[in-house]
Amino acid sequence: MQAAIPFPDLSSEVFSIALFGFEFALRWYALAYIAGILIGWRLALWAVKRAHLWANDTPPMTPRQIEDLLTWVILGIILGGRLGFVLFYMPGYYLTHPAEILMIWQGGMAFHGGLIGVVLAVWIFCARNKVPLASASDLLALATPPGLLLGRLANFINAELWGRPSDVPWAVIFPGQLAQDCGQPLGELCARHPSQLYEATLEGLVLLIVLIWMVSRGWLKRPGAVAGTFFMGYGIGRFIVEFFRQPDAQFQSEGNPLGLALQVNGYGLTMGQLLTLPMILGGALTIWFALNRARGARADTAS
Repeated sequence: MQAAIPFPDLSSEVFSIALFGFEFALRWYALAYIAGILIGWRLALWAVKRAHLWANDTPPMTPRQIEDLLTWVILGIILGGRLGFVLFYMPGYYLTHPAEILMIWQGGMAFHGGLIGVVLAVWIFCARNKVPLASASDLLALATPPGLLLGRLANFINAELWGRPSDVPWAVIFPGQLAQDCGQPLGELCARHPSQLYEATLEGLVLLIVLIWMVSRGWLKRPGAVAGTFFMGYGIGRFIVEFFRQPDAQFQSEGNPLGLALQVNGYGLTMGQLLTLPMILGGALTIWFALNRARGARADTAS
């Protein structure tokens, strides 16, 4: 058997208690959502309280509006994430089991669906409160990476969304995974890429550092540039990690073990990669428009 790192003895629950015949458990994934939202809220408050970071020293929102927006964002994450999972990944199953669509406690959330839900929620909020959409998007982009970082760490603790079979020295033996698809004898354990940690690093830590650096260098004065960087950075990070991530079961078959959603001339893309391509392109275009608007505004001021 190849050398690999055994999965640490971790429980998916932080703690559990039984009261009046009912058992309540706080899971790491739920805690990651809660902590990520709270950290993102504090980052947004930090930004709006520093007027010098914004064009004309005028933040686009007040601290009270940030708190109101938080409710809209939470609804967008939950509704969009769940519906995205249903529509993007398992539409056939939920078409025959519609009652399970609302059972979010059974798991099943899609980042791309959550992103769409948040975008719609922010758009409605900004229209109702006359808040500049581009600057509000910059705030949300700055606030999102901590949640992604903690969420992927929770995925690792839960031993879910693991990577493809691998013989790299840092490959992890996730519990219950046999070696049928590793090219090893049946019954031996399968070492895999810890792709959850790759995603936590690229989509969470690295992207957060880049965005904080941009904010400190005055990029919030170019409305939309920080949001564009988030979209493009997340898309690139997810595209890269998909090469190491085990495809979702519904996309695998004997003739398609890599879970490819599109194949052209021998080259293939997974569903995760297909969904990130519009994000990468959209992010690049958003940055281009933001920089052009900022240059135009400076030219008008100079004249």
